[in-house]
Parts: sequence; C-alpha cells; structure tokens
Amino acid sequence: MKDSKLSHVDSDGNAKMVDVSEKSVTKRTATAQSIVVFPEAVFDRLSKDNFLGKKGSIIQTAIIAGTMAAKKTSDLIPLCHPLALNKIQLDITPGNKQLEITATVKCEGKTGVEMEALTAASVAALTIYDMCKALTHDISITETKLMAKEGGKNAFNR
Repeated sequence: MKDSKLSHVDSDGNAKMVDVSEKSVTKRTATAQSIVVFPEAVFDRLSKDNFLGKKGSIIQTAIIAGTMAAKKTSDLIPLCHPLALNKIQLDITPGNKQLEITATVKCEGKTGVEMEALTAASVAALTIYDMCKALTHDISITETKLMAKEGGKNAFNR
C-alpha cells in the first residue's frame, strides 16, 4: 500500500472531499477497462448481426453512454470533483465471446481522471447488458479496472 490513510476520510472517520486548492494544474490521463462476457451462441448471433440490436447499434450506443457517464461522474460519485474533461475516448473491441471496453479520459486539472475513466467503462458495459438482456440474462460484466494513469504525483500502469 502506498498510503497509510484514506484520502476521503477525516481523522474522526467522516467522509470528506479532498482539498485540491494547493495542487498544481497538470495534464491528467487515465485508462480503464471493462469486459462483457456472453454465452457463445449469443455472442455468435450478435457478431453475425454486426452488434446491431432492435434498439440500434449496441457498440455505438455504449460509446455514447460511456461518454455521457464520464461527464457526469461527479454527480454519481459523491466526493469526486467536477472536472472539465478535454477528451473521452471509448473503444469497444470484440474478442473471444466478449466485448472489451477501453475508456481513456484526459484533462488539465488538479486531480486525476481515473474515476471518470472507470465510470465510462462501467456504464458502457451496463449499456451493452441492457441492450442484450432480451437475448439472455447470462451476461457477465468482469474485469472492470484501472489500466493506467499519469499526471499528478502517482503514476500507475497495469
């Protein structure tokens, strides 16, 4: 562990927003991933149909949802700072019975964008589930995790 205390908890154990007023503005980037796993027959059907469902393009809808979610992260996660995001990029790639979502978020700010990247990947995965649940409920959302972050005091690369 890199730190011995939680940054969002004060000395009395109460939740608090981190004070970033003394931090410098730097370029921040974070990338997160989430994987949506399907039963083989369902994935084959979706793939054959170019991932188009009755509601439209499953992949394009998930990209839009993930983009919107990244912009709303501070509304969803109570102690996140609202950030002016410079870039939100979602890529969704078919794999072996799965769709791999990669979300990269960039800003220039005093705090990182890992929560925005994680929120984007998560909501994109939930959107895929929503658009495919009529075919089966045996869909798993797995491996939601931070892949990399840079800018600020602690870089990370999985």
